[in-house]
Formats: sequence, structure tokens, C-alpha cells
Amino acid sequence: MFEKFGLLIDNEWRPALSGKTMPVHSPATEEEIGTVPSADSDDVALVLASAERGFATWRAMPAWDRAKIMRKAADLIRERNEDIARVMSAETGKPLAEARGETNAAADQYEWYAEEAKRVYGQLIPARAADQRLSVVYQPVGVCLSLSAWNFPALLPSRKIAAALAAGCAVVARPASEAPGSCFHLAQALIDAGLPPGVVTVITGPSSKLAAELIASPVIRKVSLTGSVAVGKKVLIQCAEGIKRASMELGGHAPVIVHRDADPKASAKAAAMAKFRNTGQVCISPTRFYVHESIKAPFEEAFVEFTRGIVIGDGLKDGVTMGPMIRGSAVDGALAMVKDAVDRGGRLLHGGRRPAHLNKGHFIEPTVIADVPDDARIMVEEPFAPIAPLTTFVDEDEVIARANALPFGLASYVFSNDAERAQRTADRIQAGMVGINEMLLASAEIPFGGVKESGYGREGGSLGIKDYLEPKFIRHKLVKTQS
Repeated sequence: MFEKFGLLIDNEWRPALSGKTMPVHSPATEEEIGTVPSADSDDVALVLASAERGFATWRAMPAWDRAKIMRKAADLIRERNEDIARVMSAETGKPLAEARGETNAAADQYEWYAEEAKRVYGQLIPARAADQRLSVVYQPVGVCLSLSAWNFPALLPSRKIAAALAAGCAVVARPASEAPGSCFHLAQALIDAGLPPGVVTVITGPSSKLAAELIASPVIRKVSLTGSVAVGKKVLIQCAEGIKRASMELGGHAPVIVHRDADPKASAKAAAMAKFRNTGQVCISPTRFYVHESIKAPFEEAFVEFTRGIVIGDGLKDGVTMGPMIRGSAVDGALAMVKDAVDRGGRLLHGGRRPAHLNKGHFIEPTVIADVPDDARIMVEEPFAPIAPLTTFVDEDEVIARANALPFGLASYVFSNDAERAQRTADRIQAGMVGINEMLLASAEIPFGGVKESGYGREGGSLGIKDYLEPKFIRHKLVKTQS
């Protein structure tokens, strides 16, 4: 599956210098679907040298010319949607419909930032003296390192690469080892669109070792990570050693508050649809459902009804609406959370086990548990699994305190037909993003990111380019020349 790809250096796909490779497996079949290069220090040196040369070329290119290349890349990604989606589905197991949607979302990033490249505005400051000119200009920060996760293997690197390219930066992309193929195809689209050599390089291999070596290099001036809180803390320590700029999109544990005036059936259907998307392996997935006790019964009934209609299987097969988890240990961890919740008094309404009809792959049934206490593991640890823990509340102040009790603050959701109550709740929730009667938060034009231990910095929207730019102040004293 990856035969024509490898390490991308100077716009050429190469094997690792050592010849070593690492396998990529399908989580749906557990079979090997290909191998990718396993880079070492010698390969890292080549990648960094290429990126340094690429940065010198790219930063000198006018923004309008950079924009043309990025816009063409967006068009090529859309044209190649089916090929990219099939690779993504094979790597992650996600249904083809979701993979196609993600591929289009990745293309949107390049289209959006092609336009933002032209809008890096500076500032003129009124001077105190007539012979002074004060200005602020924004310049690219340098070579950036993109560290992305496997759950959205096209969208996550695109958020980082597109913003960096728009700012005039070069990018070293390290896709997730579990699902590198989507990033390969994105890079090829950029090359085919006319991206100069070295502006984007791609490296695969042992994740923590490569990341540490790349971050330690003085060539890398900015690091962007999508990953877990634990990994984010380690990367931040490494960045601190070199005083490198960093942006972090880390874990979440998104509360859903369903007020008494909300439509219980409509809100349950919307919440369940979002919960089981990508098998619950989504950083902004709704993960704690607080339902007003007056509408508990109809909400639970509608939630379970939707869940029963989910078709589990290999995402490459027709009719499948939920694929596998990424690895066997993830399934084991999810089942342990289910057991803990039930042992603490939760009522298992649906699922909670491996599907009997699938004897291969990392599958788990979509699971709904009611009456889950706040001290259950699944209520305090990010589940990253297709498990929906439901609980109830009576008092608005109490439920907001419960929603804000964790160290996470990425996304949150509110359902209410009372506009004042909905806005009041959204204002008080500690999160970087809030959806009111809406579960779809991510798109190219919005700033994506969190607060507290869910990270900092924003990806997407007009704010996303800021992390890749350095402001430079210029004070110019006008000097008359003698005629």
C-alpha cells in the first residue's frame, strides 16, 4: 500500500538509510497492510537539512504565489478523495463515508489558508516625532515540526501544514505510525501542485525517539502536537530546553448538558451520532452526558434506539457505520471502564462487550450506561472509546460545577431551547469550544483548541496562522541626504 512512498526529502520518496522498516496493520483485520521506513539519526539529519533549504526558498516566495500552490493542492486532494479515503479506511478502520468527509475537510484547510496567506497584516504605530516611522511586520517563525495523531490522519496534519505554509514556514511532518498513508498522499498533492523541494518533509519511525531528536535540533523553531496530555507534557519539557514555540491540542473529556427545556429525543439522537463517530476516538467526542432528570427516560430511550441501528465492521465494507478501535489494548481498556462503571452502580443499557459475529479486529459494541456516578473511571479519565456514560442533574449551578471539575477543557455541548439559559451555560463552562444545540464544531474557518490541560494555541480560522508568525518591530529614523 505504501510502495511508492517513504521518507520525503527534497520532494523525493526514499527508504531509510539503514533500510529498516516498520509494519502498519489494519485494526479491522489485524493483518499487515504495508511497511514504512523506520528512520534513525542519519535520516533526521537529511530531513532537517532539506527543510532548512526549503524554508529559505519558501519564505522568499510572494504570498500570492504560495497561495496558488496551496489552492491547487486543495483541488488535487479533492480529486483524489476516493484513493485517499480508501487508504485512510484501511489504516484506521473508519467507515468510507467518514474517510471521504475527512479528506474533504483536509482539502478545506489548504483552501482556507491559501487565502489567509494573503492577509498577514502588519501594523503602523503613530510616532512621537515627525522623522520617525514605527511599524510591526510579521515574519515566518522558521521550520516547524508537525506531530499528529492517528485518529484523523489527514485532517490533523493538514491543520498544521496548511497554516505553516501560509505563514511562509517549512514543515517537518511526522505522521502517526499507525496511519501514515494519508499524510503521504497529502504531501504528494502538494508536490504535484508545485511545492518547492524541502518545504514539506515527511519522516516515519519510532515516534518518541524521532520527536526528541527533531525537537532538540536548532533548525526546528516551532512544534505543534495533537496527542495525549501525558505526551504533551513531555514535548513541552523538550521544547523548553531550546526555548521553542509550541502549540498543544491535547486530550478532552467533553461534557454534554441537556437542560429540561431541550427536546430529549432530538438531543439524544444528535449526541449519540456524535458519540459514536470514529468509534468514539475523537478528542472533542461528547464523553459525559448530564441530562435533566425530568427528561431522563425519553433521552435514554432515544439514545439507545439510535445505538441499536449502528452497523459494526470493517469500514471498507458497504453499510458499516462504525469501525474498530485502533488496537487491542484500547478495547481492553474500554471494557475495563465499562466494568468499573457497572460495578459502581451504572445500568448497562446497550453493548459493553466485543461483538460476537466478528472474530478478528479490535471491535467493541457501541455502549450506553445509565446512572453512572461521578467517581467512575469513565467520568474522570478520557475514554476515547464508543462508550456513553449517562447521568442526571437537577440544579444548573451544580451541573456546571460538575462539568468544570476535571482538568480538561477542550470542547463542551449544551442543549436548550431557552436562548438565555443556553448562553449562560456556555459562558460558564470552562472549554475552548462550546456547541449549543450543535455537535459539529470543527471546520477550516473556526479556531480549534482548548484550555486547562487540553492545551493552548488554536488551529484553523484566522487565529490559526498566528502561532507560525513572529512579530518584528521596526523603528526607522528618517535621515536627510545632502544634495
